[in-house]
Amino acid sequence: MYKAYVFDFDYTLVNSEQGIVMCFEMLLEAQGFPPVSRKKICQTIGKPMTESMSIITGITDKSHILELCRLYKIRYSDKYMTPNTHLFPDTRSTLKKLKVQGALCGIVSTKTRHRINQTIEMEHLEQLVDFVIGIEDVDFPKPAPYGLELVQKRYRLSPQDILYIGDSLIDAQTAQNSHVDFTGVTTGTTTAADFEAYPFVRIIKKLSELV
Repeated sequence: MYKAYVFDFDYTLVNSEQGIVMCFEMLLEAQGFPPVSRKKICQTIGKPMTESMSIITGITDKSHILELCRLYKIRYSDKYMTPNTHLFPDTRSTLKKLKVQGALCGIVSTKTRHRINQTIEMEHLEQLVDFVIGIEDVDFPKPAPYGLELVQKRYRLSPQDILYIGDSLIDAQTAQNSHVDFTGVTTGTTTAADFEAYPFVRIIKKLSELV
C-alpha cells in the first residue's frame, strides 16, 4: 500500500480517443493538411501537445506549431474534447477503493489542468481526486520528473510513498526519472512487452487490478 497513487490521465483514467481524433481530423481538414490515420493520431496521445502536433502535421517550425495548437484549442478542443472523454468502466470504483483505504489520489499529466478538471467536474470526481498537476504547472513536461516532484513537495512525501500509474512509455520514463515505483496499464496503445524495457512493479490490463 502506497500513501499516494498518482495517475496519468488520457488512456489511464479516461478514454479520450474519440475527442482527440475528432479534433485533429477537423483541424487537418480546415488547414489543408492531408488526412492522417487514426492509429497515428492515437499513438501521440500522452505526448506534449506541441510534439503531437509536429508528428501529425509534419511541421517543425515552432511558431507555426504554436499557432496550430492555438487553433486546435479554440476551434475544436474547447467544444468537443470533454463531451467525448469518458471514464474507463472501473475508474470510479478503483478511485473509491483507494480513498476508502486512506490513499491520496491524484493526476500528473501532459494535458492542461483546466481540461482535466472539466472531466472531473462532469463525472463528479471531486471527492475522489485530491490534486491535478497539468502541463501548465511544471517547467518541463513528462518524462521530466517535475510533476511527481511537485507532488512530493506539496504533500511531504518521499519517492517510496508514491506509485505512478500510466499507459505509455513516457509514463514509465517519468516514474524512472522521479525514482518512484511504476505500474503500467495496457488500456492505451502500449503493450505489456513494450513496458518491459523500463522498471515496473506490475503491468495490469485494467485499473481494478490495482486494488
